[in-house]
Amino acid sequence: MTSVGTIFQREISSYFLSPIAYVVVAVFTVFSGYFFSVMLGITQESTLRYSLAYTQFILSILTPVITMRLLAEENKTGTIEPLMTAPVTDFDVVFGKFLAAWALYNIMIAPTALYIIFLAWVGSPDYGAIIASYIGLILMGGLFISIGLLVSAVTKNQIVAAVIGIVALLILLVIGLASYGNEGWFYSVLRYIGTYDHWDTFTKGIVDTRDVVYYVSFTALLIFIVVRIVESRRWR
Repeated sequence: MTSVGTIFQREISSYFLSPIAYVVVAVFTVFSGYFFSVMLGITQESTLRYSLAYTQFILSILTPVITMRLLAEENKTGTIEPLMTAPVTDFDVVFGKFLAAWALYNIMIAPTALYIIFLAWVGSPDYGAIIASYIGLILMGGLFISIGLLVSAVTKNQIVAAVIGIVALLILLVIGLASYGNEGWFYSVLRYIGTYDHWDTFTKGIVDTRDVVYYVSFTALLIFIVVRIVESRRWR
């Protein structure tokens, strides 16, 4: 097994040996199910688009709970030092932790597949739009995880990491919403930085390369920054 795989296995196991995995999956399932049933009752349409409009808000709160312990706990307990002296690279440590958190994120959203089965039973959903939405969910999850990982890397308290992560993700959502429909270069910049516009495109059934590049490039940049932060600890 590779070093990344070893770190991944260690982290994903620790999630399911604690209440975190079960709590986030349960909370997300309850709230996403509520919005699905409410929006289905209001619109009477076989689509996930309207219920998914609330998903980003739920994920903005729950994703930092997944990432809060990744490096903050290591920093607080001092276990980051022996980990850094192990025969693994800084990238192995960071990327293994990222993949474990991203895996839990995808496990968390997996139960929503039941909504697709229900929609297929009661109507004729647009499967193209559904597939595009899930591509967007997965890509957005990578960005959210990388933001939470960055926050966890610069703090020593899990609760602080969770709070800062939630605030950061909500700010990205709010600035995107606030600039929606407004014209001018300033609002264009805000729309691009914010996550709402990029996510909304996927819910419409459109996989735009600009949105894919946005998620992938920012995720990669943030992982790179976290690796540099972890690397700097070797010289302290």
